[in-house]
Formats: sequence, C-alpha cells, structure tokens
Amino acid sequence: MDVSAAKPSVLTAAIVTAPGRIELVEGDLPRPTARQVRIRLEGCGVCASNLTPWSGPDWMQFPTEPGGLGHEGWGLVDAIGPEVCDIRVGDRVAALSYHAYASHDLADEDMVVRLPASLDGQPFPGEPLGCAMNIFNRADIRAGQTVAIVGIGFLGALLTQLAVNAGARVIAVSRRQASLDVAERMGATHGIVMDDHWRIIEDVRSLTSGRFCDRVIEAVGKQWPLDLAGELTMERGRLVVAGYHQDGPRQVNMQMWNWRGLDVINAHERDPRIYVEGMRRAIEAIAAGQLDPRPLYTHSYQLANLDKALDDTRDRPGEFLKALVIYR
Repeated sequence: MDVSAAKPSVLTAAIVTAPGRIELVEGDLPRPTARQVRIRLEGCGVCASNLTPWSGPDWMQFPTEPGGLGHEGWGLVDAIGPEVCDIRVGDRVAALSYHAYASHDLADEDMVVRLPASLDGQPFPGEPLGCAMNIFNRADIRAGQTVAIVGIGFLGALLTQLAVNAGARVIAVSRRQASLDVAERMGATHGIVMDDHWRIIEDVRSLTSGRFCDRVIEAVGKQWPLDLAGELTMERGRLVVAGYHQDGPRQVNMQMWNWRGLDVINAHERDPRIYVEGMRRAIEAIAAGQLDPRPLYTHSYQLANLDKALDDTRDRPGEFLKALVIYR
C-alpha cells in the first residue's frame, strides 16, 4: 500500500501521435510498486535525443506511451511504495525516469536524487546535468590544459564552465555567434565560428603555437564536427565524443588518430547508476559554485506546447540553448 501526500487526482500526459504531432491525454495516476516513488513533476527538460523519434523514422511506433520520451524530470514525491527506505513523501527530487512529459511519473528509489534546500525554486533537469558531470570526469581535464569544445549548446556551455573552473583554457567552437557569446560569459578565452574546416584548424594551430589541444570535446553529434575535433587534438591528447550520433554510421580518419596516438573516449554512459552518480555530483558542483546552469535555461513551455518545445530544440531560434517544459 502506498502512502500519499494528497488525495489522488488525475494523470495528464503528452503522447506523440504522429511525426511532429502531440495530444494531451488524461488517465489514472500510476501507483508505485514496492521500491518505487511517484513524483508530482514540476517540469522536464527537452533532450535533443527526442528529435529523431519526433521526426518519425521508420522504426518509430505511434502513439507513444503517455509521457514517453521525457526523461529529465524533477518535482515533489507524492507517493512511495512500502519498501522505500530513504525517500519520503514531500521530498523534492530529480529522477532518472522515462515518462516525464506528464504531470506525474514513477521512478525506482535508487534512480532518485534528493534536492537540497539551496536549490528550492530552481529547475533541475537531472539527466543532462549528470551527463555533463560524467563527460567532464571522463575527459580528465586539469589545470593548465587547453581544451577545445566543439558545439556550444546546453551541454557544451556546461562543460565550458566546468573546464574553466578546473583551471583550463577553453577554446569554444560553434556555428552560432550567440552560443559563442554564452561560452565567453562562461569563461572561454576564445570563440571560433564553426564555418570553414581548414580556417578553424589554422586558428587553433595559431592559438596553441602549433601544439593543438590537450583535450577536445565533440558535443554536436554530426560527421563534420567529429572530423574537426580529431584535427584539433594534439599528439597523445584525448578526444572525447560527447555528441549524440543517431543519424547513421560514421567514418573516422584512423590514420591520423593512430599517428597522433589519440585517446578516444566515448563519453556516453549506459549504466543508470553512473547517470545517477553524475546527478549527485552536479548538485555538489552547483553548491560549490563550479556550475551554474540557470542562465542556460533559455526557453520554457507548458506541456500543451511540447510540440513547439521540440521544434525549437530542433531549429534553435535566436539565443536558444535549452528548453524546459514547466508544469503549472
């Protein structure tokens, strides 16, 4: 039997009914099993990984499950299963859950992170914040290094902050001047417009006296930026693949990677426990002043406008960096 903080109400959730189309549906609130908690969500971040399903590839099945695709939710626990030990009704939490485009979602207790009072009133899309911390950990960035970050979206801007606060010099490379301006506000020493492959290489060569970069993080998820990132990595440097590559196979210049002796890191974790540990480290980094995501939440939407949020995540209008769906 679950313990609830308030009388049960109704679940409101978004479903994707066809490529580029959503509907809101209502249903019974889900009930947590023995080791689950139910979260009355305050909001959910919109992830770029949603964009391929949103476009309607051949393998996609419609309609989606209620709330499906949403996995960056946070809110208040309003029910717990009988074997839950460490989470209480009323706790404010972020969770790794998978139906968070909805008013409520369920999560296993060990996939939930309690948020401290210092974060009260602040959005906390835990999965991407934890992802940034895990990528930063895998990159092994140290004071005095030169780090190039190829692609300054939400993730790239977070990594810029983390690298700068670790004492590295950051070169930001992005196609949008607005994103480069953000990176410079985050502490990047140089911003380079991502328009001409060979000019960028020569710019970075000049900035590094021909050495190129100790660490390069590719955070775009496309072939050309991946090619560019390899070119910007110094001999015995580390190339970190953080972009989400989901539109087919990639080719790499293995001759160059071999010749330079690059360490190549696929920074995409697959163990949910590591994601959750990254979320905990994100909380610690924010508390310590090493990370401040608040300026990067540029666009917010109501659940009924999830389609607009997804379209803007694809099209990136103006100074767009990160969309949040906020539930009233």
